[in-house]
Amino acid sequence: MSARHYQGPAFLSYGFRPFFLFAGLSAAFLVPAWLYLFTHGGGLPGGIDPLRWHIHEMLFGYLAAVITGFLLTAIPNWTGRLPISGRPLLMLALVWLLGRMAMLAPIMPETAAVVDSVFLIAVAGLAAREVMAGKNWRNLPVCLIVGLLAAANIVFHLESLSVFGGDYAVRASIGLVVMLNALIGGRIVPSFTTNWLIKNSRSERPVPFGEFDKLLLLATAAALLAWIVRPESEVVAAVLMAIGGGHLLRLYRWRGWATTSSAIVLVLHVAYLWIPVGLGLLGLDAIMQGALTQSAGIHALTAGLMGLMPLAVMSRATLGHTGRDLRVGTFGGVMYSAIFLGAFLRVMAVFMPEAYMSFLSAAGFLWCLGFLMFTVRYGAMLLAPRVGA
Repeated sequence: MSARHYQGPAFLSYGFRPFFLFAGLSAAFLVPAWLYLFTHGGGLPGGIDPLRWHIHEMLFGYLAAVITGFLLTAIPNWTGRLPISGRPLLMLALVWLLGRMAMLAPIMPETAAVVDSVFLIAVAGLAAREVMAGKNWRNLPVCLIVGLLAAANIVFHLESLSVFGGDYAVRASIGLVVMLNALIGGRIVPSFTTNWLIKNSRSERPVPFGEFDKLLLLATAAALLAWIVRPESEVVAAVLMAIGGGHLLRLYRWRGWATTSSAIVLVLHVAYLWIPVGLGLLGLDAIMQGALTQSAGIHALTAGLMGLMPLAVMSRATLGHTGRDLRVGTFGGVMYSAIFLGAFLRVMAVFMPEAYMSFLSAAGFLWCLGFLMFTVRYGAMLLAPRVGA
């Protein structure tokens, strides 16, 4: 359906609208629900282990919605093709919702696995079709990562059904999302920073993408693959810490300190900072022979990176694509700060066993607050027509 002739509800005019709203709502619901199950016990109607449900829905529910909203918005810009809207977009959104319902419904786990797996397969296929139709070969790696994420979801279900052992799917999905952030973040963070610096007549400029970035991305992919297979290896640990240092240097080269007066730009740099922090903590855990149980590094990459970067991208894209100025004001600063502080407390909880539950509760409250703020303020924009349309 052509976006130029689309006459339906604004909510279905562009992919970011339903999927960013779904992401905000699910993020605000999932963490409190998990904390309740963690503190009060009990199970879920479908019989899935509550911890695995929490992990699955954060990675393949909430985060999958963010990725889909981003892709359906970015791909038309990449390819020059019309965006998906109307009935096809509605059908894709319903498939996502069915997956969430299936993971909670009192049905056979095999049935839930099949229903849930359809969504990411559809998104990967759709993204590949659009990129190839537009001959936009530069972005095929993004499609590959989404396809591998769909495969990781299937493996997660097979592991849950005890078809084979191991916990590879969770590490693989985290690794894939880190790569997606390193790849896409490496484009948007310096690009948006440069635009803001030029607009505000600042002399600083991010270092352009070059050989350093290419080598770092390749090394990151290799290190994460090794971590997926051998998370306990001290050699892998040392490599992860070195790669984390490389990402810290990459972030320094983007001159984020020059954007402190713009929360919507600065937050991108702060969000990317969770990559070197997370990789460093994963490496430190292996060197300490599991003393951190990997939880600190994993939550730096999930609650930190996968909480703050999506929020930064969703708020910016919502403002821009609904015809509003790229300013978030005090409200946005509080929203970003809530997610950052919540992630910080979640990571620190690992090091504070005597105050673990207090830190965990505070982290969950701040996470929920940040995404509720997004849902309330930006949800209205996602539902309404573009300003001036």
